[in-house]
Amino acid sequence: MTTKPVDDIVRKIRDCRRLAITSHLRPDGDSLCSGLALVEAFELMGKTADYVITDPIPVPFNVFPECRRIRIGQIASTGYNAVVLLECADVSRSGQTGLDGYYKINIDHHYSNSHYADINWVDAEAPAVAELVLDLCEAAGITLTPRIANHLYCAIVSDTGSFQFSNTTARAFAACHKLVSAGAQPIETSEALFHNNRPEKVILLGRVLSTLRLNPAGTIAQIGMFRKDLIELNLREVDTEDITTLARSIMGVRVVLFFKEMEPDVFRVSIRSKGSAHAAAIAEHFGGGGHAHAAGFTVYGPFARVSVEVMVSVEALLAAQTGSSGSR
Repeated sequence: MTTKPVDDIVRKIRDCRRLAITSHLRPDGDSLCSGLALVEAFELMGKTADYVITDPIPVPFNVFPECRRIRIGQIASTGYNAVVLLECADVSRSGQTGLDGYYKINIDHHYSNSHYADINWVDAEAPAVAELVLDLCEAAGITLTPRIANHLYCAIVSDTGSFQFSNTTARAFAACHKLVSAGAQPIETSEALFHNNRPEKVILLGRVLSTLRLNPAGTIAQIGMFRKDLIELNLREVDTEDITTLARSIMGVRVVLFFKEMEPDVFRVSIRSKGSAHAAAIAEHFGGGGHAHAAGFTVYGPFARVSVEVMVSVEALLAAQTGSSGSR
């Protein structure tokens, strides 16, 4: 008889005494808050759990008191019975380098996952990894505390862009109904996520939008963020999803390309798309990956050159996607 991955995970966790949790580089609200919920859920099961990530916690989550439980660094190569990886397409996506000898549990909602772990639970239809963590809690018979519920609600609200992105599905609303019923606080969560900007962030938003460039057809919007502006405004980490959302709101735009300078001549390109435009397929062309409408990749070279090259390539990819969808 074939068992569900979630049931296999519950059995494995029950056999463990000490667990480590990690998630992807450049953490976001879904991974951070889902990991915090998982720590508390494991503790309710009588386990010791540590949440360790590689990169710093971004704004606004870095001021959340609960995030003090997250340790930045590397997971020790011994000392745990298993490691849970959230939203990691492969181990390298976590930035953790000492996991080779560990039993691994892979929980993800990206279809591009490589199924690398001892237990793989990958559901590309899930609106957020938080919804899978909720299912895991239910499968384990855990009664949600208000704090666990709030973590998971925050994760879903963050990942759906406050219920504006294409992963805003019936499953997302069904999960949020359960979470609010269990004590999640919608108003407080929205205030913390979306109405907590420093003045410098708003100034940065203006500078980023001043770089806006459209292709001749008006279907692709391109914006850029540069380290000199972050340094001048004293912004080490900044949440930029709302900037992308503004560019995505332009009439006729199907794809947004957001170039973020990581270091000289190195740009992380976030893609947001809508309709039939497939962000993950575009990202994969450049060696990246992600969701159908939210993905990313990295390019190397001067911005003046790579921004033009990427725009030309994405125009061709978008035309090919349109042709393929039209031929079905």
